[in-house]
Amino acid sequence: MLSSDQIADFREQGFLLLENMFSKPEVTALLAETQKVLDDARNVTRNNSVYDLEDSHSPDDPRVRRIKSPQKVSTLFKEIIRDPRTLEMVAQLIGPDIRLCGSKVNTKSAGFGAAVEWHQDWAFFPSTNDDRLTVSVMLDPMTEKNGPLMFLPGSHRGLTLNHHYDGRFCGAIDPKTSDTDFTSAKRMLGSAGTLIFHHVRIVHGSDINRSDMSRRLLLTNLAAADSWPLVGSYSAFKTLDEFDEHMIAGNPTVHPRFTNPPVYIPLPGPNDPSSVYTVQNDLKNRYFNQIQPVKALAT
Repeated sequence: MLSSDQIADFREQGFLLLENMFSKPEVTALLAETQKVLDDARNVTRNNSVYDLEDSHSPDDPRVRRIKSPQKVSTLFKEIIRDPRTLEMVAQLIGPDIRLCGSKVNTKSAGFGAAVEWHQDWAFFPSTNDDRLTVSVMLDPMTEKNGPLMFLPGSHRGLTLNHHYDGRFCGAIDPKTSDTDFTSAKRMLGSAGTLIFHHVRIVHGSDINRSDMSRRLLLTNLAAADSWPLVGSYSAFKTLDEFDEHMIAGNPTVHPRFTNPPVYIPLPGPNDPSSVYTVQNDLKNRYFNQIQPVKALAT
């Protein structure tokens, strides 16, 4: 269980890092399962429901930047996403009735793993309230150079920033037009097995992997059951049964809870909505893909 100080830190900073929450055997098993899925990418030539491929991917040199919905292809991932230790802590932050909104393994390969531009998850998931967060499990150590997650502390308590470019949703903040001070970012550094919670509205991103080691990260997006998606949200659903099937703790509800968080609707949509990487291709003013000194970002 989280302490009152840890809960207060999450409320104030918008993120919380907990070292060594998963054991070495647990991490080893997750890495083996990840590699098993990655090996099958040799037979894939384009993005599909399982793989988001690097632009440089080929069957001879398979390069995957994301495994989509790993819980659908692996029983182990399905179990780890529902780990009761994690869900007890999530319940302390957003309540006991919890819905799974999505999961993925981001696999920043050594030397070229793709960047994710500065953004707020909330821009993709506008909802009736913002009791939503992401739980991340480090499958590899996060270091200064292998593209660690970076957060702007306290930014979840501010405005929802513009994630449009040329009038179209691009899932990223334009560094040329935003007055946001990205140099105040805090890097999430830790060993394999470390757990991170981050609020749906916090500004975050990650650089290219500039190291000789992989940086694989399991991310799970969770929401309070009464946080219902607004029009255009990437967590939209077709039927109530489909919506309720995503409950992983507590009980569903047909009574959305309304608060007053600031929202942008992610419409008109991007040219290719299949992943954050393809959505962010519509942003012409890249921040991370322009090679720049890592030390420029504060630790």
